[in-house]
Amino acid sequence: MQTMIVKPQVTVFPAKGYVNAANAGRFQRSLTTAVAAPDVSILLLDMEQIEYIDSAGLMTLVSALNLAQSLGRRFSICSVSPAVRMIFELTQLDRVFEIFENKAAFEATLS
Repeated sequence: MQTMIVKPQVTVFPAKGYVNAANAGRFQRSLTTAVAAPDVSILLLDMEQIEYIDSAGLMTLVSALNLAQSLGRRFSICSVSPAVRMIFELTQLDRVFEIFENKAAFEATLS
């Protein structure tokens, strides 16, 4: 008997800089396109290079999560800086999103 191992299609979406009202629309369009791509079953948002996020940016992430859930896809976040993590904690969105310390911690959940 052979065992078949199927790995889901993971797309890593690297983000950088500031995510605020000035660029949230552009960021949302890019993120929506990535989440809705037909070959994606899991989207990992790599926030290692995100320096700041405001309420408009957070709403973009909530919208992306809602879209992913409606499509039956997984939406996860990794590599959040301490300053940005504090924003997630203050808004209690750290309880809503699946947030991992780094890519390796995320990848460990796939096996």
